[in-house]
Amino acid sequence: MDLIIYHIKTLYTSIHQPPVKGERMREIIAIDDAFVHVKDGLIAHVSQGDYIHLITKDTKLFDATGLIMVPGFVDAHTHLVHGGSREDEFALKLQGVDYLSILKSGGGILNTVAKTREATFQDLFQQAKDSLDEMLLFGVTTLEAKSGYGLNLETEIKQLEVAKKLNESHPVEIVSTYLGAHAIPKDVDKATFLDHVINDLHEIRKRELARFVDVFCESGVFELEDAKKILLEAKKLGFIPRLHADEMTSLGGVGLGVDLAAPSVDHLMAITDEDIKRLAQSHTIANLLPATSFFLNKAYAPARKIIDSGAAVAISSDYNPGSTPSENYQFTMQISGTKLSMTPSEILTSATINPAFLLGLDRRIGSIEVGKDADLVLLKAKNLDYLIYHYGINHTAYVFKKGKMVVKKRQIFYEEA
Repeated sequence: MDLIIYHIKTLYTSIHQPPVKGERMREIIAIDDAFVHVKDGLIAHVSQGDYIHLITKDTKLFDATGLIMVPGFVDAHTHLVHGGSREDEFALKLQGVDYLSILKSGGGILNTVAKTREATFQDLFQQAKDSLDEMLLFGVTTLEAKSGYGLNLETEIKQLEVAKKLNESHPVEIVSTYLGAHAIPKDVDKATFLDHVINDLHEIRKRELARFVDVFCESGVFELEDAKKILLEAKKLGFIPRLHADEMTSLGGVGLGVDLAAPSVDHLMAITDEDIKRLAQSHTIANLLPATSFFLNKAYAPARKIIDSGAAVAISSDYNPGSTPSENYQFTMQISGTKLSMTPSEILTSATINPAFLLGLDRRIGSIEVGKDADLVLLKAKNLDYLIYHYGINHTAYVFKKGKMVVKKRQIFYEEA
């Protein structure tokens, strides 16, 4: 396949090797009247102006007049595969009932666990596929998908196998995470359940169903020592550790993540100044999830302080049925401006190259560079600032995954594998 996308109004991409930290997150390149030459799914040339000399009899031409281009968005924290929804808890949240109280009453994660256990493989596959199609329409070309709504080996495997099948059949690339330690089932004491989670790691590894292992490190759920015990065993088995950390209380999860060389620690609304300093001295990325704060009407992570300290930031949707029931990744980007005080260039860095790095995929995706996969999004926007400023709508015009058009004029345009 030989494709030239030409007359791009402006092409925007990061210029630094990841993790991109601190003030470097604002440094991107903007090429006016750009073109991108794609050969066999990879970027062969990125330049400005004349592209005529690259045309052969086999070259397809695509006129991008009036459209801007960015790398495909990388959403590095989602709970894609789950059963049902939780609109029945919405009124409780509006009344001010906190999440841990809902969880203790059998709601929250445990609500979704029951629905996920009851759902068939095909039910879960279809629901996740529908969400994945929506994400693709918003320009997401790669994402991470967690298990965690089984809390038993059978259902955790079912979730991960759904994600695996979707990765094989859908244009969006999916990287899987085992989140067995997401909540404690009502019928098992914590010590016994911890043993189950650790034992189940071996089966997940044998089946090659996940690259990462995550733990919900939070007061009243999995304490710091619980998380450490699980993640040390996971590392021994070859998994890469990640943590839900400092979402409601600061237990030391950030420091544990840094000590274990985790590629990210996620949420961080309750992060301390000392832990911000530790992040800045490491390659562990602060993966922030502002749409969760928006939906729960909670405080936002201190992104400005984290970036200004010299740390690296990524932003992710945290798509899930309880605290972020939205597939609109562009909205996550937009509230990163209005609520996290991040600049448009910082947001682009946080939505592309930094999440690609934390997923271990930065050599292939995350920026528009020669030799990388041609994961490209054309947006109907005046410029990058306009993408963040004009909020709540879908700016996507076209999406290319490995050089193949998969979204055309805001409509899904791919053949299922």
